[in-house]
Amino acid sequence: MTLLALIAAPQAGAPVMGLAKAIQLSVAPVFLLTAIAGVLGVISNRLARVLDRASAIQGPAMDGQDMRLLRRRMGLLSRAIESVTITGVLVSAVVAVTFISAIAVVDLAAIVVPLFVVAMLALIAGLLLLLLDTRLASRMMRRRF
Repeated sequence: MTLLALIAAPQAGAPVMGLAKAIQLSVAPVFLLTAIAGVLGVISNRLARVLDRASAIQGPAMDGQDMRLLRRRMGLLSRAIESVTITGVLVSAVVAVTFISAIAVVDLAAIVVPLFVVAMLALIAGLLLLLLDTRLASRMMRRRF
């Protein structure tokens, strides 16, 4: 058998097959990391706007209730950033463990599954915190009009 034939059709137990499988399994989590980066961007922009608004209303004409709501929003958004960042770290760990599992030819599903479940719970928490911030921002707008 020629070298080209071996490269074109690797054997079922070949190390390259394990690596190919690891890459296939890692595609979805990598796309998830892209989405997480987008969510972090949205939350960071919201936090920057809250900070700008808080800076703008400080002074003699400061409305105490607005400042309390802005502090609350800052807290929600900071916790959302923490939660979504934890999600990113855990999803990255899932990708790393998947590759280690493929290279070491060890079944590490007992590690991957809990990591992914905890990552999804952290993402849910971050999105719920973002929802709470959105509701609080809407309440502030309704108060003004």
